[in-house]
Amino acid sequence: MRGDARICGFTGAISSMTIQKLGIFFALATLLLCNSPAEGQSLVPAVPAVEAASPPDLPLQLQPHSPVTVARTPIHTLTDLGHTAVSPMYLRKRDLKWILPLAGATAAALATDSRTMRDVVSRDPGFNQTSAHVSDGLVGGMIALPVGMFGVGQMSHNEHVRETGILAGEAMVDAIVVDELTKLCSFRERPNVDNARGEFYIGSTGGVNSSFVSNHSMIAWSSASVMASESHSRWKQIALYSAAAGVSLSRVTAQEHFPTDVLLGSAGGWLIGHYVYRAHHHADPAAD
Repeated sequence: MRGDARICGFTGAISSMTIQKLGIFFALATLLLCNSPAEGQSLVPAVPAVEAASPPDLPLQLQPHSPVTVARTPIHTLTDLGHTAVSPMYLRKRDLKWILPLAGATAAALATDSRTMRDVVSRDPGFNQTSAHVSDGLVGGMIALPVGMFGVGQMSHNEHVRETGILAGEAMVDAIVVDELTKLCSFRERPNVDNARGEFYIGSTGGVNSSFVSNHSMIAWSSASVMASESHSRWKQIALYSAAAGVSLSRVTAQEHFPTDVLLGSAGGWLIGHYVYRAHHHADPAAD
C-alpha cells in the first residue's frame, strides 16, 4: 500500500510538472508566432532613382510600401497570418534580449497564477463586475478609435489618419485569429472555476471559453501598438498604452484571466501591431 501511495504521489508530481512545462511552451509559442519576419518580407522594391545613394541595408521601417487601402486589407491580412506562422524560422540571437525576459516573467507568472487569483485579487462580485465593465469599455474604445480615424481620414482625404485606422483594424483581426488558435490549443480553465487551479487541456472549457490567452488584451495592445507607431506625440503614445494596460489589468481584477493570460496576450498583441505597422505603413506620421 505504501509503495502504491508513493507511485501515485510521484505520478501526480510528474503530471503537475508536465502541465506547467506545457503551459510555458504555449506561452513562448504565442510570443514566437508574433515575432516580426525577416527583413524583406512583404515589401515592395525601393525606387532606384531615390534610394541610389542609400545604404543597401535600409531599415525595414524606412523602406517604401504601397499606399494602404481597404481593397488591399484582405490580402494583407492573409499575408500577415502566413508570415506570423513561419516567423520562428527567422529568430536571431538578438531576439534573446526580449525572449529571455518574457520567458522568465512567464515562468514566474505560471508558478504564482493560482495563488494570485485566490489570495491577492479580490473575489468580491461587485468589484469583479465593475472591473469587467471597465475592461469592456476600454477595449471597446480601442476598437472604436481606429474605426473613427478611418472615417475621419476618408472624409478629410487625410492619408495618414485613414492608414492608421485601416492598419489598426487589420492588426486586431490578426490578433483575434492568433488568440482563437491559441485558445483551441490550450483549453485552460478560467480563474473563477475549480478554485483558480488554472489547469490546461480541460475539455469542458471549450476553445471559446479558454482562459489562455486574453482576447481583450490581444485586441487592445495590437490596436494601441499601431496607433502609437503612427503618432509622433509621446503623450498620445502614453495614453494609448495606458489604456491597453488598463484593459489587461482589469481582466485580472475581474477574475476573468490569470496574470499569465494577460501577460502573453499583451505581448502578443503588441508584437502583431508592431509587425503590421512595419510591414505596411506608407504615409508619414503627421507632426502631431
